[in-house]
Amino acid sequence: MKLASLKHGRDGRLVVVSRDLTRFADAGHIAPTLQAALDNWKRHAPRLHTLAEEVEIGSVPTDRFHENDCASPLPRAYQWADGSAYVNHVALVRKARNAEMPDTFWTDPLMYQGGSDTFLGPRDPIPLADESWGCDMEGEVAVVTGDVRLGASHEEAQRAIRLVMLCNDVSLRNLIPNELAKGFGFFQSKPSSAFSPVAVTPDEFEGMWDGDRLNGTLSVRLNGESFGRANTRADMTFDFPSLIAHAAKTRALSAGSIIGSGTVSNRGEDGGPGKAIADGGVGYSCIAELRMVETITQGAAKTGFLKRGDRVEIEMLDDRGRSVFGRIDQIVGG
Repeated sequence: MKLASLKHGRDGRLVVVSRDLTRFADAGHIAPTLQAALDNWKRHAPRLHTLAEEVEIGSVPTDRFHENDCASPLPRAYQWADGSAYVNHVALVRKARNAEMPDTFWTDPLMYQGGSDTFLGPRDPIPLADESWGCDMEGEVAVVTGDVRLGASHEEAQRAIRLVMLCNDVSLRNLIPNELAKGFGFFQSKPSSAFSPVAVTPDEFEGMWDGDRLNGTLSVRLNGESFGRANTRADMTFDFPSLIAHAAKTRALSAGSIIGSGTVSNRGEDGGPGKAIADGGVGYSCIAELRMVETITQGAAKTGFLKRGDRVEIEMLDDRGRSVFGRIDQIVGG
């Protein structure tokens, strides 16, 4: 089933959306918000699935679904932890700085804890007070979990995945170096992220989900031009259960925790840095990666970060050309 939160108060109004993203039915008689549904998933999920089936066959009243009316599926969450599952992205960062990458990066996931008290809606503008901060988009996949016990195994983590969605993890690249130099991690350099209009249960995917990874093409467009078409399964070093288990190593996770994949990144066909779409590659999911490749191959980064008025679109289509999650479509500083 596909779930969305229409803008309403702090936590949105839960609705069930048709597979083709054209219609929705209010789910308030089951659970008022997505967080309420996740808090008692065992009870609410079967009823939501039944409502989803009724939406498909037209046996319940529905209204036209407009993605502009959506908040992120969870407008705020108890936990937002973003990993770096595509180690190719990390390797390029290190190579561009002429820094060795520790071998442990291939065996122990990188992860940071982001701010989850405010998320941007999928069509909300990206606030940007100062262009010199180096605003960047990051196209990612994310999962929403149920309750996860401390020390959960890979199998337990896999069973805890409730929903899958897309993410634009907004980053202020030029603020990152000084923050990391303090030895305390990201804060100001990681403002509010945005998520896709709908979140999808794993059973809804037709061959795109294997229990651990999503297999699809993540379309990232910048100002109407194709910027990236990376495959979300290829080159994913750490699968989602591994990321969840990593996050739960020393703490339990509450239902409604969001775990991100980090920037989706594919190697080139020769195993080296990926190429831009214009050069026959699959492109990139963030500007920083293109800048790293430019540094490696041309000696210096040439592409600038986002400016006010730039438009970022992130979407995934199925094999029949239908949008799976709806489209993140944001104007910088709009």
